Amino acid sequence: MFAYYFNLALRSFRRNKVLTALMVLAIALGIGASMTTLTVFYVLSGDPVPTRSDSLYYVQMAPESMNGFTPGEEPAEQVTRFDAEKLLREKRGDRQSMMTGGGAAITPDKQGLMPFQVDARYASSDIFPMFDMPFLFGAGWSASEDERRGRVAVIAKALNDKLFGGANSVGKTVRMDKVDFTIVGVLDEWRPTPRFYDMNSDRFGELEQVFLPFSTSRDLKMGRNGSMDCWDDSNESSDPEGSTGVNAPCVWIQYWVQLDSAAKASAYKQYLINYSDQQRSAGRFERPTNVRLRNVMEWLDFNKVVPGDVRLQVWLAFGFLLVCLLNTVGLLLAKFLRRSSEVGVRRALGASRRQIFVQCLVEAGTIGLAGGAAGLVLAWLGLWAVRQQPASYAELAHLDPMMLLTTVVLALVASLVAGLIPAWQAMQVTPAMQLKSQ
Repeated sequence: MFAYYFNLALRSFRRNKVLTALMVLAIALGIGASMTTLTVFYVLSGDPVPTRSDSLYYVQMAPESMNGFTPGEEPAEQVTRFDAEKLLREKRGDRQSMMTGGGAAITPDKQGLMPFQVDARYASSDIFPMFDMPFLFGAGWSASEDERRGRVAVIAKALNDKLFGGANSVGKTVRMDKVDFTIVGVLDEWRPTPRFYDMNSDRFGELEQVFLPFSTSRDLKMGRNGSMDCWDDSNESSDPEGSTGVNAPCVWIQYWVQLDSAAKASAYKQYLINYSDQQRSAGRFERPTNVRLRNVMEWLDFNKVVPGDVRLQVWLAFGFLLVCLLNTVGLLLAKFLRRSSEVGVRRALGASRRQIFVQCLVEAGTIGLAGGAAGLVLAWLGLWAVRQQPASYAELAHLDPMMLLTTVVLALVASLVAGLIPAWQAMQVTPAMQLKSQ
């Protein structure tokens, strides 16, 4: 029966080409606009580490002086080196890692390659299993390498391809900032979107090319990237390492901890409260105890990762889709009512109201599928236009299988919803009145 109704719909399209084209165009425009903005929103608001997002927590405390203090305000978004190293030594989480961004100048051995600069991440060893980072070759360094400030490195696949032609480079050396580092691991493709682990740099940028032990980076005084907030210039200048020293009154380290249950998260937050109380008693912390422990998705929500204009565009696009559907309702109503005599004959020959209703919905759904196909083309064009924008997230705007399926489903559902009222009106046609008028 469905095939029969589908055949009737195709015949109807051929009889009313202009009207059909207008309905397909209306749905296509609405679907194209809504799926373009929805895809961008989907990319920006996704879970960057779905296997661990509910067990990874970001640590915040309030180590600053009372200068500029406002009761009830959020604590610092990063922690001091002193606090990060102390929390790391005490190991109260299932895993924990301190980290910050940096950069390194690479001098390649490969002939024809000139020295170049890469982004780096200085971290402690737990970063790799914590973030479930995939390895192509080798593995991360051990905690003992952190302690002895080992000259070891993990490099990204792109850098491995550039320096070693994609071969297994574990055990080989790479020269960075005039120091030789032994490669212990090569990461496979991994690009969490957004880069949840550091909200102070490019949130939608590419993965760093080099990972080094944090302790090694400080031992070699390697350059760092990212924000830093200090509050006591006298103490800072007295530290032999400046603002990155152990005792410097500056927050510039991101600290993540893995807690595999709600009970552990609650206990760890209490541990942070006790720690803050102890540091205030010792005279290091001046402000009232104020700690935060947010998991990945809570941390992203707090940082408003999805730009406000993207959210607004989604609402505007779906508003436009609603307008397109209202126009489609009017066009379908006009089309079905023009066929009242045909419907009357079918009813007189024994077709039930339900059959008339289903036939009209099949026709509306067929229009929706055609509109969805055209809308998919418009969405691809819209996403291509998005990728031409200078925004850091623009290059990520692509239709994946999930969004492709969503496009088809949305087009079909939208057309069926639009066809409900016209189909209901069509099934109300009285056979006797139509036959008498004929």
